[in-house]
Amino acid sequence: MSTPYAEARPVLPRVAGSAVTGAVLAAGASQFVFWARHDSAGACEKTDGLCSTWLGLAALPLTVTTSVIILMLVYKQLGIRPRHAVIPPTIVLGPLPLVAAQTAAGWWAAAITGGAWSCFLALAAWDRYRILGLSAAAILLLASLVVLYS
Repeated sequence: MSTPYAEARPVLPRVAGSAVTGAVLAAGASQFVFWARHDSAGACEKTDGLCSTWLGLAALPLTVTTSVIILMLVYKQLGIRPRHAVIPPTIVLGPLPLVAAQTAAGWWAAAITGGAWSCFLALAAWDRYRILGLSAAAILLLASLVVLYS
């Protein structure tokens, strides 16, 4: 009798799915935040004092909430089990490499960096690849700090 979990699924398609999801989320978040800033600047153009719009204030919470929901759904479908160990670093530390990449080369670099970041943290979900995934994510994080602060 075979059970649905008797055969281990390969890691590569799951990590690739995670990388694609990270790249799409990074590109979408980058474009949405740019659009929100542009919209807020246009709305506050004729105001001399302090001005803020609801979209400008809600851009970051909307982006984070959408990213968490999408990551949870995709990781569930991909079978990446320790979502509680993968999603928080993606959300908390992920903006640093994304901002560094966007500052250095634009939204396409942020998309590539988001894919790499998501791929590395998804690799850390398996014991066999944990050291590789965490080391690569740490190197990417340190490189982004060098780009941001040099």
